Amino acid sequence: MKNLLVTGGAGFIGSNFVHMMLERYNDINVVVFDKLTYAGNPDNLLPVENNPHYHFVQGDICDAEAVDAAMQQHNIDTIVNFAAETHVDRSLMEPGGFIQTDVYGTFVLLEAAKKYQIERYHQISTDEVYGAVLTGRSVETDRLHTRSPYSAAKAGADLMCLAYYTSFDLPVTITRGSNNIGPYQYPEKVVPVFVTNAIDNKPLPLYGDGMQMRDYQYVLDHCEGIDMVLRKGQPGEIYNLGTGVESTNIELAHLILKLLGKPESLIQPITDRPGHDRRYALDCSKIKALGWNSSHNFEQAVEATVKWYVDNEWWWRKIKDGRHYQEYYRRQYAGREVTP
Repeated sequence: MKNLLVTGGAGFIGSNFVHMMLERYNDINVVVFDKLTYAGNPDNLLPVENNPHYHFVQGDICDAEAVDAAMQQHNIDTIVNFAAETHVDRSLMEPGGFIQTDVYGTFVLLEAAKKYQIERYHQISTDEVYGAVLTGRSVETDRLHTRSPYSAAKAGADLMCLAYYTSFDLPVTITRGSNNIGPYQYPEKVVPVFVTNAIDNKPLPLYGDGMQMRDYQYVLDHCEGIDMVLRKGQPGEIYNLGTGVESTNIELAHLILKLLGKPESLIQPITDRPGHDRRYALDCSKIKALGWNSSHNFEQAVEATVKWYVDNEWWWRKIKDGRHYQEYYRRQYAGREVTP
């Protein structure tokens, strides 16, 4: 694997993966292929823009001609697909875009992978495809039980990947990750919203009673797991990726406020998200058998994330001050306050 096409590489997890791979290896070329939607930010790639092994192509994974051109121009032998619409709340507002990008876009990439007989196609998926897990932990062979347009689209992409492995012997692997936190996460997700709002002494919008449970993993731990699967994972296999430890959203809010020295009175309960899954939990023994382990626990991951947002106000301030973000925020949260 010498020439990697990293689709969605200007997004949150994708850009962190690009940074890590270029730091780890001096014998690979990384080509970022990104449409640069609202969550695809060129600023995320500033640390590598002068690296001779890095190249950028602006394009849409749904555009077969653009994908084909990038494959040929850069002699791609590996695809890592981060490109996706990812926010559950947005999928409830505008589900069509999720089907187009997450399902059809994955099909376009799989067709390109088949045409050029690449060494590995890796799909970035999510623990949300398993649905709510009230007891026990999800293993890779569990049935899928999607409950939002986002998770349904991601499950569709997973199944398409497995179909290409079975039908065309395409060397596909899939990782299903738990909630990522860390640098460069667009401030629509819970952690950057809570951190940046707290910095500005604004309310932290907490869904329902805040007792939803999530496994928050540090993004670079996730990226290391993806690299492990690329090099040691078996084609046709799925690997769960997470810490294996869950925390409630209200615990998350309390920890962020504590780290920033802010009052708990900033927590503002709001009406819950429709169909909000109560708990996700992954069994990660399969990837641990490859030699991977998470390096950050919950507190360490949150602390590192908070520190990054405190130190990089230049990055998030212009996003939150922009008209697009402010319109989204009003549409998402206005009038949903609940009196405790």
